[in-house]
Amino acid sequence: MTAPPASSASARSSTALAPAITATGLSKSYGDKVVLDSIDLSIPEGSVFALLGPNGAGKTTTVQILSTLIPANAGTARVAGHDVARDADAVRALIGVTGQFSAVDNLLTAEENLLLMADLFHLDRREGRRRTAELLRRFDLTEAATTSVVTFSGGMRRKLDLAMTLVGDPRIIFLDEPTTGLDPRSRRTMWEIIRALVADEGVTIFLTTQYLEEADQLADRIAVLDHGKLVAEGTAEELKRRIPGGHIRLRFADETRLDSAAALFPAVKRDSEALTLHIPSDGSIPTLRAVLDVLDHALVQAEALTVHTPDLDDVFLTLTGSPRPGDEANSRKEHAR
Repeated sequence: MTAPPASSASARSSTALAPAITATGLSKSYGDKVVLDSIDLSIPEGSVFALLGPNGAGKTTTVQILSTLIPANAGTARVAGHDVARDADAVRALIGVTGQFSAVDNLLTAEENLLLMADLFHLDRREGRRRTAELLRRFDLTEAATTSVVTFSGGMRRKLDLAMTLVGDPRIIFLDEPTTGLDPRSRRTMWEIIRALVADEGVTIFLTTQYLEEADQLADRIAVLDHGKLVAEGTAEELKRRIPGGHIRLRFADETRLDSAAALFPAVKRDSEALTLHIPSDGSIPTLRAVLDVLDHALVQAEALTVHTPDLDDVFLTLTGSPRPGDEANSRKEHAR
C-alpha cells in the first residue's frame, strides 16, 4: 500500500484527458529469468482493466513496476501522465495499491488503521477523522470501528485494506488479486465496492486476478499474460469469440425435422436421442441470423434455440498453453513477489 503526500488539484487536471496508464516495451528480468517481455498497455481513465495469467506470468511484477515499487529493465510507462521512473513521486501522489496480502496492522483497531493512513497522507486532524468516518460507513465497518483487527474475518480485513488505500483519494487503484481467499459473499461485496468506485467517482482500476468470473464481471477490457508476454487483449466477449468451441444448439420436435435440418448444415454434431444439432458458431449475430435464414428458407422449424460461447476458463486455458520447463519453481518466486 502506497502512502504518498496528498495530490494537488492541478496535477489531476493536467492529466484529465490522458490515458490513465500506458506502457511501451515494458520488460523485467531477474538474472536469466525473463519475467516481463516487452509488453504494451493503454488503459483509459474511469475503466476497469483486468490482467489475467497463471502464477509466474508476471502480473504482480507489472503492478510493482507501474506503482513505482520496482524499476523496469527496459521500456517506458506513464501513470496519470507521469513517467514512473523519472517522476515517481507524482505517480505515488495519484495512486493507491492493495496487494495480495492485507497491509492492516493487527494491533490497531479499524479506526486507528485509517487514522494512521490519514497521518501518512498529511491530512489535518479534522479532515483525517472526517475521511475515516466516511470510509468506515462506506465499507460497513462502523460497528467494528473500535474493534481490534486481529478479530476480523478475511472479508472484513480486505474491506479495511481497500478503505485504507482510499484515504488519499487516489484516481488510479492497483488491486493485486484483492479477493484471494474470500468466500463468495465477501467476494461479491468487494465487486460492488469496485463498481461503485468506477461508476460514482471515475476511478481507474487495474486488477490482477485468477478468478476468471471476477474479470468477466468487472473488467471493461482484459489482457492475458503468459510467460511474461501479452498473448491477447480485448473485451471479455472479444476474447471468447477467439476460442473455438462456440455453437448454436437447435432442438427439434421430431426426428423428421431433425433429419431435414441436418441435411442443411455441414459439419454439425447431431444428437438423435435429444433431437438436437450443434452448429459451429462464433457467437455473433450475423452467424445466428444466417442459420435462421437457412432454416426459414427450407421451411424447417426448430422448437428451441440456444447460443453457447466459450467462457473465460476456455480462453485462459487455450491462450496460456502448457507450462515450460522449470516454471513450477519460477511460479513460486513470482507469486512471492
